[in-house]
Amino acid sequence: MSDLIHTPHSASYSSVFQFSIRNPRFNNTSASRRPIAIITPITVSQVQSAVLCSRRHGLQVRVRSGGHDFEGMSYISSAPSQPFLLIDLINLRNVTVDVPTKSAWVQAGAVLGELYHSIASASGTLAFPAGICPSVGVGGHISGGGYGMLLRKYGMAADNVLDARLVDAEGRILDRAGMGEDVFWAIRGGGGNTYGVVVSWKVKLVPVPRRVTGFKVSKTSEGSLTKVIQRYQHVVDKLPDDLMIMLTLSRIDSAAAQGQTIIQAEFLGLYLGETESLLTVMKQSFPELELTEEGCTEMSWIESALYCAGYPKNTSYDELLNSRNSSSLQFAKLKAKSDYVQRPLPVRALQGIWRSFDQVEAGPPLVQMVPHGGRMSRISNSSIPYPHRSGNIYKIQYFASWFGEDKKVEKRHLHWINGLYRFMTPYVSNNPRGAYPNSRDLDLGVNDPVGRTSYKQARVWGEQYFKHNFERLARVKAAIDPSNFFRNEQSVPPFVRMTTGRV
Repeated sequence: MSDLIHTPHSASYSSVFQFSIRNPRFNNTSASRRPIAIITPITVSQVQSAVLCSRRHGLQVRVRSGGHDFEGMSYISSAPSQPFLLIDLINLRNVTVDVPTKSAWVQAGAVLGELYHSIASASGTLAFPAGICPSVGVGGHISGGGYGMLLRKYGMAADNVLDARLVDAEGRILDRAGMGEDVFWAIRGGGGNTYGVVVSWKVKLVPVPRRVTGFKVSKTSEGSLTKVIQRYQHVVDKLPDDLMIMLTLSRIDSAAAQGQTIIQAEFLGLYLGETESLLTVMKQSFPELELTEEGCTEMSWIESALYCAGYPKNTSYDELLNSRNSSSLQFAKLKAKSDYVQRPLPVRALQGIWRSFDQVEAGPPLVQMVPHGGRMSRISNSSIPYPHRSGNIYKIQYFASWFGEDKKVEKRHLHWINGLYRFMTPYVSNNPRGAYPNSRDLDLGVNDPVGRTSYKQARVWGEQYFKHNFERLARVKAAIDPSNFFRNEQSVPPFVRMTTGRV
């Protein structure tokens, strides 16, 4: 058992705690905010035991899969006085692919790279519509929605879940039939560490052609950047479902810039077809990007997963099996915020973004646009908890990043991202202003560090993440976990009206 239980007195505690952290901002969190013990179960029965033991001793439980957590809520607490146990699912990572049924069971501790590798090893024409970064944990990714380059063709990762196994607050193992359709609805995008511990997901695999086409096109502010982005905003959600083009805006920091701010726009595209067909589509719909045959690369779907993740050319897809092993020291410290854009940003808004890029001295700022439209616009806003469907051109994400321990540097970057977020207010969705559930932001509304925020208080951020679905989530929470055992700073609280009725 010593290999499964790690306490602050164990030699293994620090390495286990830090291994899955992908935001070094939380690497040196004070001991009072860390778990009093970390459990690394190798069986589902050990997850059950950890839940029951925690309840018996009045401990809170937090659950971690891959560690990509912008606010660290899966493994630290904002309340120094709140003791909790961390269940780290790192050893629950098996993937079983069933090609005839086009499905797979994947344990929640697996990372996307491991899932993709297993799928590609079994079939060259099946895929799963999830994220670009291969070290993201499957458990957290699906529990908040999950998007990637197949978004416009097949929707969110959470849209493609067939079944799940959940350990509830009573220690029971429930599948879809056992938990019921309301709970099954809630866990697919309604936020992690809220309804129980999902230990495995049955996912639907989707068809892809044997050859797909990828491209990366960079434009700078020295050219007609604003014109290209304006056209991008008007067409990107109306392109064929088979085509996805993400846009990342950044600042070039180099001696060649000679003190001037140079804005770079990188268009990352994936087309589920061959180059010739793609070029026809682009010539008709987006000629301003000036995509050429030489700028396109045909490849298999699994090769495109490596390509979009930024791996060097000709990297073996076996490298995906090493994706969880990268040190957190390789990552910058991050703060992220998100919005949804329903009308193309006017030129003055783009110019405001350019000006904001001048305001941070270190750590290049990033703004990313993730197109919707396609299949996303045809899925009901209440099909799963993720509500940001029809009417949204794209999701926009803001990233502040920095290195080092200097608190002044951190403060400067937080000031930058908060200022940009305020500036964007008139140009993004409102009533409520939308936010992506997997980009948790503790700046939204009231957050009780003990995780006992009232329903009324939680509605502020809850409706930004889930809009009209928030009340249903709170009713589901009241049914599956009325004592609010599973909780964190932004977990959905239980809500029961004074009248009777089903959740």
